[in-house]
Amino acid sequence: MTTHAFGKYLLILCLVAVVSLVGYSVMNAPDRRSAGDKIGDAINELPSGVDKAARQLEDRTPADKLSDAAKDAGDDLKKATNQE
Repeated sequence: MTTHAFGKYLLILCLVAVVSLVGYSVMNAPDRRSAGDKIGDAINELPSGVDKAARQLEDRTPADKLSDAAKDAGDDLKKATNQE
């Protein structure tokens, strides 16, 4: 491996590490919504169900929200295809 190729791989490795760290910090950022924002979000979710509305009152990271959205989409798909 030449020095030029090693430098190229090192640069790619550093970029991947930086993107990973930024992604990790964004996905685990604390919930900065005020109590009023949480209540407003809960009221907006009431048509989707009380459990989804109650979830809006909790402190959740973006990763938690993404996980909940994926679970909800899976549940909706099961309901749509009558697999419950």
